[in-house]
Amino acid sequence: MLYYIYLGSRSTSRLCGTFAYATPELAYTMEVNERCDVYSFGVLMMEVIMGKHPGDLISSLSSSSSSSTSTSTAHGILLKDVLDQRLPAPENQVAEQVVVVAKLAFACLHANPPSRPTMTQVAMKL
Repeated sequence: MLYYIYLGSRSTSRLCGTFAYATPELAYTMEVNERCDVYSFGVLMMEVIMGKHPGDLISSLSSSSSSSTSTSTAHGILLKDVLDQRLPAPENQVAEQVVVVAKLAFACLHANPPSRPTMTQVAMKL
């Protein structure tokens, strides 16, 4: 989150929050909008699915999106490769629901902010 402080005749801005959940474009533009929150929610969803922070996965997604013209949401990543290995594999309806959540998480992590869903869209799909 970016916040502004007004100090009399001058103002300053500071980034607050956890860096690991901040959008990549925030480092370049310092522009905050609702799509930043969507990205952070995507990171959180992947963290729940993976059982750990998805830093390496996010790095591979951002490097593949910058070096490829692929429009695949998951960039060929298999669900079994991102699921928390400490838990038994989900089956039947639970597996279907996990797939829906994973697809939604990947959509929230899209490199292009306007391509991310809104939080309203996310809530409707959950």
